Amino acid sequence: MRDVNELVGVVFSGLSALVVEGVADEVEVIRVSARTREDPVPCPGCGRPTGWVHGFHGRMIADVPVDGRRVVVSVRLRWLVCPVLGCPWQTFREQVPGVVERYQRRTSRLADQLGSVVQELAGRAGARLSRALTCAISRSTALRLLMRQVLPPLRVPRVLGVDDFALKRRHRYATVIIDAETGERIDVLPGRTAAALAAWLRAHPGVEYVCRDGSGCYGEAIRQALPEAVQVSDRWHLWSNLCDRVLAEVRSHSACWATAVNPVRPGGVREQTTRERWKRVHDLLGQGVGLLECARRLDVALNTVKRYARMKEPTGDRRAPRYKPTLVDPHRDHLRRRRAENPAVPVTHLLREIRQLGYTGSANLLVRYITQGRADGDRPVTTPKHFARLLLSRPENLRDKDTAFLRELTNACPEMTELACLTSEFARLLTPAEGNGAKLTDWIATVRAADLPQLDSFANGLELDRAAIDAGLTLPYSNGRTEGVNTRTKRIMRQMHGRAGFPLLRHRILLQ
Repeated sequence: MRDVNELVGVVFSGLSALVVEGVADEVEVIRVSARTREDPVPCPGCGRPTGWVHGFHGRMIADVPVDGRRVVVSVRLRWLVCPVLGCPWQTFREQVPGVVERYQRRTSRLADQLGSVVQELAGRAGARLSRALTCAISRSTALRLLMRQVLPPLRVPRVLGVDDFALKRRHRYATVIIDAETGERIDVLPGRTAAALAAWLRAHPGVEYVCRDGSGCYGEAIRQALPEAVQVSDRWHLWSNLCDRVLAEVRSHSACWATAVNPVRPGGVREQTTRERWKRVHDLLGQGVGLLECARRLDVALNTVKRYARMKEPTGDRRAPRYKPTLVDPHRDHLRRRRAENPAVPVTHLLREIRQLGYTGSANLLVRYITQGRADGDRPVTTPKHFARLLLSRPENLRDKDTAFLRELTNACPEMTELACLTSEFARLLTPAEGNGAKLTDWIATVRAADLPQLDSFANGLELDRAAIDAGLTLPYSNGRTEGVNTRTKRIMRQMHGRAGFPLLRHRILLQ
């Protein structure tokens, strides 16, 4: 019996505050009979310890499963009498803190286990997992357990991170506020207006630094509520904006660099239309007609007129062909060698030879491959996106052939050479250091002198939020943790799939 008692004490260690009197096996359920100890209990009204038993009260509570079966604990609680005359609690039922809480049907450890499940999975998914864990609850109970969990106390951090996320894209948004140093969730606000954030900041003073993206709405709210706080612009958003401008700049010069490395298709109707429209725009501008009036007379968009006005000459928008990998690519060297030895070799002979080498494609695929010139091309085909990716990658992360290819692309166009230099200089500024503000001023001056309209537009945007950008390039704080919180928030929203409202979403975000 001593070994059995030890086993019971190990398996039901969470019931150590009770006296286990027996364990019964009822096939699908394990029933534990227990009672409270005979120690005096303080009165909840006056605090006077008492052991005077007035009666007994039985409760049935669920405990964590054992051996894949439900555990039900039958507890006998004492009904005690307070010995102090006039105490409002003349009689009371004793409680067992840590094991049986008031009005609960589960032990504390089972409630904590289910609370962890519903905190990650919420209603329906939490209910399904609870059935697999042999402690089934309904989805409504799962939500009640979730909303019953106490949120951490709100505190005001020294460095605040602010960002928005979509409740319903292009319709409704919310604002998440975190501690930018630790990633702790502070609060979630409905909406992303300047008034809402400014009201929260006024109600919770003490913030010294605020990390944000390029949102003018948040910047205005911080200036209104905390004029002495330092605004820190997020470096990732700066780099993302630069990447977009670099890609646009590369596309605008595709007619220059693409001819050096790609078999560019001859101009067609698109190029002819471009030349005619460019000529009409410049004729009107030469007569003193404004941009908006040009757009009205030619019945085109204003941005289109601006784009043609910036063009020095009517370059055609020629695009390099975008070839996808095919089954012929592994045999490209063999085809080149055979065609160099005998330019008149029939395609049927080439097909027979490469099939012996493992080719499994059709004859039409081989004919198209040769007709397009892919078998004889000395340089790989590239696209503006590929060029921009090489331009924006770290030089040490590029392969030798990619480095040589990038050098060939930039040398084919003077503007691309200058763009590569400016991009690498700005990338070095993204490592926070003292003096980056002065270096950024020099970088903007260099961009102004260069003939790169897209990069010049990016520099104009930097000047509009210069103080926050200088802080972002010199201080170690960033909005990266806030972006991570937004990523996890999207996972939570996919789980809920629009079935719950904002209070539940806020509760789950703050519990993460």
